[in-house]
Amino acid sequence: WKKSERHLNVFLLISVSGAFVSSGAQNQAPHSAEGPSELLRRHKRSWVWNQFFVLEEYTGEEPLYVGKLHSDMDKGDGKVKYVLSGQGATSIFTIDESTGDIHATKRLDREEQAYYTLQARAVDRKTEIPVEPISEFVVKVQDINDNEPKFMDGPYMAGVPEMSALGTTVVQVAATDADDPTYGNSARVVYSIISGQPYFSVDPKTGVIRTALPNMDREMKDQYVLVIQAKDMVGQMGGLSGTTSVTVTLTDVNDNPPRFSRKNYQYTVLESLPVASVVARVKAADADIGSNAEMEYQIMEDGPGVFNITTDEDTQEGVIILQKPLDFETKNSYNLRIEATNRNIDPAFVHLGSFSDTTFVKVTVEDVNEPPVFTTQLSKMVVPEDASVGSPIGRVSAHDPDSSNSPVRYSIDRNTDLERFFNVDALSGFISTAKPLDREVNSVHNLTILAMESQAQPVSVVVCSLCSTVQSIIDFVWSCVAQVIQTISAVDKDEPPSGHQFYFALPASVAGNSNFTLRDNKDNTASIVTKRGGFRRREQVLYRLPVLIVDSGSPALSSTNTLSVSVCDCDSDGVAQSCGAVAYTLPAGLSTGALVAILGCIITLLVMVLLIVSMHRRKKEPLILEEERDVRENIVRYDDEGGGEEDTEAFDMVALRNLNIIRDPKVRRDVTPDTPTFFPYPTSSSSRPVYKTLPDNVVFREFIWDRLKDADVDPSAPPYDSLQTYAFEGSGSVAESLSSLESLSTDSEQNYDYLSNWGPRFKKLADLYGNSDGNSVFS
Repeated sequence: WKKSERHLNVFLLISVSGAFVSSGAQNQAPHSAEGPSELLRRHKRSWVWNQFFVLEEYTGEEPLYVGKLHSDMDKGDGKVKYVLSGQGATSIFTIDESTGDIHATKRLDREEQAYYTLQARAVDRKTEIPVEPISEFVVKVQDINDNEPKFMDGPYMAGVPEMSALGTTVVQVAATDADDPTYGNSARVVYSIISGQPYFSVDPKTGVIRTALPNMDREMKDQYVLVIQAKDMVGQMGGLSGTTSVTVTLTDVNDNPPRFSRKNYQYTVLESLPVASVVARVKAADADIGSNAEMEYQIMEDGPGVFNITTDEDTQEGVIILQKPLDFETKNSYNLRIEATNRNIDPAFVHLGSFSDTTFVKVTVEDVNEPPVFTTQLSKMVVPEDASVGSPIGRVSAHDPDSSNSPVRYSIDRNTDLERFFNVDALSGFISTAKPLDREVNSVHNLTILAMESQAQPVSVVVCSLCSTVQSIIDFVWSCVAQVIQTISAVDKDEPPSGHQFYFALPASVAGNSNFTLRDNKDNTASIVTKRGGFRRREQVLYRLPVLIVDSGSPALSSTNTLSVSVCDCDSDGVAQSCGAVAYTLPAGLSTGALVAILGCIITLLVMVLLIVSMHRRKKEPLILEEERDVRENIVRYDDEGGGEEDTEAFDMVALRNLNIIRDPKVRRDVTPDTPTFFPYPTSSSSRPVYKTLPDNVVFREFIWDRLKDADVDPSAPPYDSLQTYAFEGSGSVAESLSSLESLSTDSEQNYDYLSNWGPRFKKLADLYGNSDGNSVFS
C-alpha cells in the first residue's frame, strides 16, 4: 500500500474452447517505460470488471469454472472473504470465499437467459467490514449451435400463372434460428430446394422461390409440392437444418381455344314441336376453367329466324331453341352452322391461333298428322228469325294439310248448342237451322264447329268458332212497344144531371211496372198500352193489371178493378190462333247439369242401401246361457267349519302316507266318477321300484309323473285346472321316516306310552298315539 491508495489485482480466467485466459482490470493504464507498479496504479476506489464468459449447455460432471476474483488486500492469510450476490448467486454461481474462484453449478441455456448481472465484495472475515468497495460484473452465456432453423409461417401455399416466363417469382420463405446472430455462424441460414426441381429454384440467401422452367402448362400438371431446406452455419458441415413444404398451384390463363368433339350433329324433331322448345344441345370443350372457358354461340347459316341459340351459363352448352313453327310440308330439314367463341380472349395468347370453332347441326323435321285447316275463317253469320227449319245459313270448309289429304268431316260442339238450334252437314260443311229461332229469346248464338280427318288415327280435330246473329223481324201481335192492346170503359148506376165523367189511372203500387201502362182517353175510356215487346206464352201466359176508376160526383167515389191480359199465339198477320193452355215440348236430350244431378241421386241411394245392409249384418245375436253349462265353473262357497285335530273323518289320512307304501288306485274325490278309471295300476309292489331305492330327483319326477298320468286318463276329471295336493316326505334319511302318518296303514310296533310321562304339553299326542287300552285310537 502507498499512502491512501489501494491497489487491486484482478485475474479473470475465461474459458474459451477449453483454454484459460487471464485478464486484468478494464481501466488499466497504457503500457509505458515505467515499472509494473505504475502499470497497476488505480485512481478510483471502485472495481471495474470485464465480462465473464461461460459456455451454454455444459455437460461435464464437475462445476464449470467461470473466473477468479482477487484483491491486493488479500495477503493469502485467510483474513479476506469474497462474497457473491446478484442474479443466480448461490443457485447457479458459487464463489470460493477464500480463493475467489467462481463456478457455474447448473447447465445454462443462452436462449433462456443470455447474461447474468452479479455483485462482488471483499470483506474482513472476522468483522465483515468491506476491504474493497462493492463492484458489479456480468457473466455472459456464450452461444453454441444448439438450435435448428424453423419456418414459422410454413407450410406455404402459393400460386403462379401457367405459361409464366423463366424466373417468375412465386413466393418467399423465411426461417429463423434461435442461436446468437452476433456470435459465429450459428444463426446464419442458407436455403436450398430438396424437392421440386427442375421446375422451381430458391435463392440461397433470401429464400425467394422462382420458376426454373418457362411455359409450364396447367392442363398438363396444375400443382407442385416443393420441399425447401434452411441450414445454419452457412450450410457447412455440422450445421443444423429445418424443412418446410411449399404447394405451388398453376393458375389458369386463357391459352386454349374451344373445340367441338364432332364436326357434324344430327337431330330429329316433330313438326308439332311448340315454339320456344329446346331442339338440341351442343358443347364446345375448353381445357381452361372458370371465366376462361365461357362460351358464346351463334348460328351462321340456314337457321336464323327459325332457330336461335343461347348459352347455358351452368354447363356452357349451346342450347338451340325453336323460334317459329315447323312445317314438314314446307321444309323438312335444316342445316345449321354453329360457331363457338371464347367470351374472354387474352391478347397475350392470340398468337396461338383462333379462339373459336365451328360445327354443323342437321335438324330433320318429322311429319305428324296435323289437324285440318279451315280454308275460310268464318266468324259471323246472320239469319232471320223467321227462317224455316232446315234453312242454310252458311258453310265452313277445311282441308287436310298433310300429304295424305284425308277427307274431312264436320260436326257441332253441342256444348255450345245445347238446345240444338243448328245442324252442320258432316261432308259438305253446310250449316242450317234445326229449330225455329226467336231473336227476343236469344239474339246471338256462338257455335263451335269441329273439323276432323275421317281416317286419322288418332282423330285430328280443329275448331272454328262462329257467331250466328238472329235478324229481327216484326213479331206477332202485341210484340211491339207502345201498342194499344185493349180499350176499357166504366159503368155507374148513378144518373148525374150533367152525365158521367170517369177518370182512369193505375194504382201507385203498379204504376212503375215494365209491362203495361194506362192512357186516359178523356172520353170515359182508357187504353191499355204495352211498354215493351216480345211477350211469349213460354214466359208468362196471364198478366193481371189493377185499374183505378174515379167518378165526377160529389163526393167523388172510386173503385179498383183488375184487368186480366192473356198472351196468345198469333200468325204473321197478327190474328190470334190460340189463347188456351198449350203443351210445350222440351228440347230433346238433357243438359249436362241435369245428367250429373240424376247420377248423383242414384249414387246417393246406392250408398244408403249399402250402409243399411252392412248395419244389419253387423248386428250381434244375444248371448244365450247354455242350459247344459258345467256348473263347476261357478264359484261354490262353503261356510262350514272343520272339526280340528280331532276330526278324522273330514279327510283321508291314508293320502299322507310314506312313499314306500304301495299306492292303491284311487279316483278323484273332487267329482264323483261315473265310470271307473281305465289306467292300469300294478297289482303288487314287486312290479314297480320302491321310491326309497331311487335317487331324490328321480323320486320326485316319478311321483309327479304318476299323478299327471292319473289325471290325464281319468275320464271323470274336469277339463280345467284343479288343485292337486302332494303331501309326502322325501327319502334318504338313515333313520327313515320319523312321521307317524304311515302308522295308520303299516304294522308299526312302536309304543307311544312314554308320551304320558312328558307332561301336559304332550297330553294330546299321548291320547292320540298311546295304547293304554291296548288298542290304538285309530284302530
